[in-house]
Amino acid sequence: MLQHYPERVVGTFEGELPGPLIIVIAALHGNEPAGVQALEMVFEALEHERRDNPDFHFHGKLIGLIGNTQAYLLRQRYMEQDINRMWNAELLEDIKSSEQENLTAEHREVKHLFERISAECQSTTSESIVFLDLHTTSAEGGVFSIPTDEGESLQLAKHLGAPAIVGLQASIRGTLLGFAIEGGFTNSPAFAPARQGSAGGKAMAGKQSTNPPITNPPITIPLCVAFEAGQHESPHSVSRSVIAVVRCLRVMHCVASNDLAEFSENLTLPFLTYVPPVVHFRYAHHIEASDEFKMRLGYSNFQPIQQGEHLADDVHGPVLSPEKGLILMPLYQPKGSDGFFIVQ
Repeated sequence: MLQHYPERVVGTFEGELPGPLIIVIAALHGNEPAGVQALEMVFEALEHERRDNPDFHFHGKLIGLIGNTQAYLLRQRYMEQDINRMWNAELLEDIKSSEQENLTAEHREVKHLFERISAECQSTTSESIVFLDLHTTSAEGGVFSIPTDEGESLQLAKHLGAPAIVGLQASIRGTLLGFAIEGGFTNSPAFAPARQGSAGGKAMAGKQSTNPPITNPPITIPLCVAFEAGQHESPHSVSRSVIAVVRCLRVMHCVASNDLAEFSENLTLPFLTYVPPVVHFRYAHHIEASDEFKMRLGYSNFQPIQQGEHLADDVHGPVLSPEKGLILMPLYQPKGSDGFFIVQ
C-alpha cells in the first residue's frame, strides 16, 4: 500500500565519497504513482546494502522528490494546472513575489519544488548533476526515455535500456527538465542553455549503446532525462522505474557494478526490442480543453500509423494523422494538453 507523504521528500541517501548529485522526481503528475513506489524500493535497498555489505561505498548524493504532492494524494493528474507545463522564469518571479494565500495549488507546488531543488543544486560541491524524471502513460506500451539533448543526456538515456526519443523535449513547453537545462535551478550565468561543445559533451561523445560506464565529466549543465516506465497502474511500471534509477546510479558511478544485487537480473536487458534504440520526434498534437479531444480506442505506444489515418475526434471533426510514423502517448485520460505524438 502506498504511503501518504506529509512532505515532498521520499528519501535521501548520501555517501562519504564525492560523486554526482542525482535528483529523481516522481509524480509530477499525481496519477502516476509508480515512480514514488520505485523510489521507496531503491532507498530501502540502499539502506540494506549499507547495513549488510561492508564493502559498499556510495559516491555522491541521491534525493527522491514527489513533484505534485497534492495531486498525488488524490491520484489525479493535477489540481488546476499541469505542473510540468509551468516552468519558466517569468512565472517563478510572479510566484515568488505573490502572497501564499493568493497562489493556486500548482503555484504552491512549483514554489516549494523550486526552493528544494535550487537549495540542493546550489549547495552541492559536485560538478555533475543529474535529473531523472519518472513518468508513466495512460496507454499501454509506453516505455521510452526523453533526453534533453543529443549529447551527454542522450548517452545517459541509452544506458537506461528504453528507446530514446530525440527532439521530443524541445516540443513541450514549460517542463521542469527544460527549465533545469536553462539554468533555472542554479541562478548562475555558467549554466547556459546548450550543452553541445562543452567539456562534458566532448568527453562522452562517441560512446556506444553497449552500456560502457560513463565517466563523470566536469560539466556545468545538468544531465536531464525523462523516463516513461509504462502504463499508470501496471506493476511492471514500478519495476522498470526501479531499474532505471539503479542503472542511473551505476552508470554515474554512485554504486559499483556488483552492488544492489537483487536488481541485477534485469539490469542488462532492454525493455523493448521491437523499437530502435533511438527514434526521432516528428509531430505533436497539442490540445485545449475547449477542443473536446477524444482519442479513438485501440492505440498503444509505438503502434504504426499511416498518413491520413483517423486517430481522434474533436469539435472540428476527425483528427487525421499528418504523416506516417509511430504513435506515442495517445491520450486516454481526462486531463492533458497533448493528444498524441508521432515519432519515426
